[in-house]
Amino acid sequence: MKIATRIFILFLTVNFLSCKGNAQESETAEKKIEISKTTKPTLPESIGIINDYGEVFTEPQRAELSKILYDYDIETTRQIVVVTIDSIKPYDNIHRYATDLGQTWGVGTAEKNNGLTIVLCKPCRQIGIATGTGTELILTDEICKKVIEEKIIPEFKNDEFYLGIKKGVLALIEKWK
Repeated sequence: MKIATRIFILFLTVNFLSCKGNAQESETAEKKIEISKTTKPTLPESIGIINDYGEVFTEPQRAELSKILYDYDIETTRQIVVVTIDSIKPYDNIHRYATDLGQTWGVGTAEKNNGLTIVLCKPCRQIGIATGTGTELILTDEICKKVIEEKIIPEFKNDEFYLGIKKGVLALIEKWK
């Protein structure tokens, strides 16, 4: 799947949202790490539609979110993958990580480029949404930004990470119908 270059990066510590598009660049406090275009870092293997490597969700939460995402995929052939991780190293931003992950895993269908990858790095305090080129026709930068700001962030501020992701996923699905 080809992932669009438009992505959102969320820094929970400051300035909650920064658009990672043509006009703006967001700097992290971390040292910039150059990633060679010829040698990509090793990314984790996909274990399904929910990849809770950061162990953020309980088993019942993973099951509930999986059902929502699988039902949506079956109904529409649009695929949403949720990933939690503990680190984005050696990447310097979650945008590139989410994009590479979505492309490597082949999220969505190749013909329609209709995938969406949501990556949460709880220790990094960042969340990124990467859309396929077909997806971004409906789920624009503005829509994704609004979902992050209005649905996900308020729950994250209360340490309700599952609820934030669930509300965000449901809002994206509603807008993507």
